[in-house]
Amino acid sequence: MLNGVISYIGIGSNLGDSLANCKEAVARLSSLPETVLERVSSFYKTEPVTDFPADEAVQEVLKNQSWFTNAVAEIRTRLSPSDLLRELQDIESVMGRARTFAGAPRVIDLDLLLYGQEIIHEKDLVVPHPFMHKRRFVLEPLCEIASYAIHPLFGVSMRGLKGRLEDQKKVEIYQ
Repeated sequence: MLNGVISYIGIGSNLGDSLANCKEAVARLSSLPETVLERVSSFYKTEPVTDFPADEAVQEVLKNQSWFTNAVAEIRTRLSPSDLLRELQDIESVMGRARTFAGAPRVIDLDLLLYGQEIIHEKDLVVPHPFMHKRRFVLEPLCEIASYAIHPLFGVSMRGLKGRLEDQKKVEIYQ
């Protein structure tokens, strides 16, 4: 058994075959160095979030984009948070992720949600993920596999955060 830090990775896609993209990302996560894939939530079909500050043209794109497929993976890793982030970004790059604007449609999105109970504020890395507690598409799959996990900033379980959500976007499990 690998000793390491339990971390949670948010997985999302809404371009191409989004379900296949998410499954490919899970397979790639399972091949990360010094990392073991412990669990993966079910896959969820989720309504896109459109509340990003943007000009009119970008707002139009946000309003008309396809629904996402989302999931959360639990990993145990010996990688540092910055090395893990770099590995996640490498997977995104290999899979064709183009970074255009916040909330843009994407082939794959891998977010480091939690890294143990660490609180990290670096230029390119903020953990816990700064919006996870506000997003149903994150908390539904996260609660499926780790409802007991405690948010390190708030001291509240994922189940507790989900119970307080104001986000009314639709999140439906794939059947």
